[in-house]
Amino acid sequence: MSAEKVRGSSAMPKGLANRGSRARERHDARTGWAFMAPFCLLFILVFLIPICVSIFSSFFAQEASGGGAFGGGESVSTFVGLANYKAVLANTEFWRGMGRVILYTLFQVPVMIILALIFALLLDSFLTKHVTIYRLGYFLPFAIPGIVAAMIWLYLYTPELSPIVSGLSSLGINVNFLSRNVILASMANMTTWTYTGYNMLIFLAALQAIPADLSEAARIDGATGFQIVTRIKIPLVRGAALLAVLLSIIGTIQLFNEPSIMATSQTWMGKAYTPMMMAYNTMMGNLSPSGDGPASAVSIVMAVFAGALAIVYALVDRKTAK
Repeated sequence: MSAEKVRGSSAMPKGLANRGSRARERHDARTGWAFMAPFCLLFILVFLIPICVSIFSSFFAQEASGGGAFGGGESVSTFVGLANYKAVLANTEFWRGMGRVILYTLFQVPVMIILALIFALLLDSFLTKHVTIYRLGYFLPFAIPGIVAAMIWLYLYTPELSPIVSGLSSLGINVNFLSRNVILASMANMTTWTYTGYNMLIFLAALQAIPADLSEAARIDGATGFQIVTRIKIPLVRGAALLAVLLSIIGTIQLFNEPSIMATSQTWMGKAYTPMMMAYNTMMGNLSPSGDGPASAVSIVMAVFAGALAIVYALVDRKTAK
């Protein structure tokens, strides 16, 4: 047999193998897209399309058609360009509400993140037994709907009903949890109680992903438990901390359940205590200008502001990590 025939006969299986490999890759790609299709469809329907509709709606305002002193006729959408955004940026109530949520974020998020990290470290240590029970107990408040949790805490804060207030009063400590100077801290306590367990799971997952060999090697070298925590575990969960803080910043800018429930008994809070309340009441016609357009403009400005804060924090965290 000639050398050319030998080379030709050996080349055929290689070509067939390449074609088989490409066929498997195409099959795997189709399988992957088939599994991702439900998520992609829902992501488009419940996330991308509403955002696009909100942005489109923010360039319109609802005006009454017809003549007469009160307009008459039905409400029609009129293109107003950037007028809704100008109204939001010039609205002092919007900026007061934004100032409240920023102040709220500055003292609520650090407390919640530190508590979540401490709980995660305790559950990851050898000191805690029955970890599943504690993990479920810490996470359980997150399973309670936000409105229900806010109603429970409103009961606990109301002086005429609260066992906490009466207990403190018996000790000579008089605290009004619903006063103007304390109500933000009261809402921060509600949010911290609800979301600490959720953030704890983020940290706990990151801690359990750390190779056990690192801690064992440190113990062999004579490191104490405190040194292992501060020198190994905490630095290695920096990525989880970044995720938890970013989610918390975005969540606090959208503060709505707690102030809305508390405003039912504390009418002095008004309908624009937070930007999210302002957007909702603008859409429902409780604030002027009202309608989908002005409400969408408030929501878009809030989203941009929250995104800017998240980006600033991420950049600062990246610089401090170097």
